[in-house]
Amino acid sequence: MVVAEAVVILLAVYALLGLLFAVAFVTCGVQRLDPAARPAPWGFRLLILPGSAALWPLLLLRWWGSTKGGASS
Repeated sequence: MVVAEAVVILLAVYALLGLLFAVAFVTCGVQRLDPAARPAPWGFRLLILPGSAALWPLLLLRWWGSTKGGASS
């Protein structure tokens, strides 16, 4: 029972961090990684919000690499 509760808590923390990251990413970060997304409408940004929340660790690494001037692809 304790293990199950720990897993649920970890998933909730992951989801919360993902949601917070996704909001920041769709407002500022997506145009940093993909310049073609700069003029994208808010409908597009709402469509990528769930995926950004789910894949936030990978996108965070790419976004961070792009701000450092690294050549992450």
